[in-house]
Amino acid sequence: MAPPPVNGVIRPAQLAHLVFYTRQLDTMIDWYARVVGTEVAFRNERIAFLSFDAEHHRIALVAAEPYPPKPPGKAVGFYHAAFTHRHLADLIATYERLAAEGVHAVRTIHHGPTVSFYYEDPDRNLIELQVDAFADAEEARDWMLGPAFERNPVGVELDMREYLAAFHAGAPLSELLRRPDDR
Repeated sequence: MAPPPVNGVIRPAQLAHLVFYTRQLDTMIDWYARVVGTEVAFRNERIAFLSFDAEHHRIALVAAEPYPPKPPGKAVGFYHAAFTHRHLADLIATYERLAAEGVHAVRTIHHGPTVSFYYEDPDRNLIELQVDAFADAEEARDWMLGPAFERNPVGVELDMREYLAAFHAGAPLSELLRRPDDR
């Protein structure tokens, strides 16, 4: 169900999909299957439509031309896409599986509203795998109005050895989902 209009603007019900240009269609198809569990809904030599849920496609990969490679470094424009896991255990299991397969996070951070692990796909698009740290969006928005977020709206980098050790030692979920500088 779509949220109610705001200032006369009818808002969409959801974000439907992402589209990436690529020069390496097969490699990208394999990477998204490995990282977020996509399956191919359709593909030919120039385009592929991928999904990880009941939606007809969540990611489209377009290889219709010999696109120039992404320039190095940061630039204005699209920064990253985020995919949410239901449970911290799922996010951590994914992190550990990918690391064992040689796919390593380029950044691990507790933003406050989310615990987030970032990866670069083969075309250097940044993909965030995250879990919500609050029971619902209202709790997260309320926390974002507080002093910890005011001091640091980006978040705290995670030491994954410590974080994984705490998780596997049975630390309470409330502790693992609470941002380290908000204790």
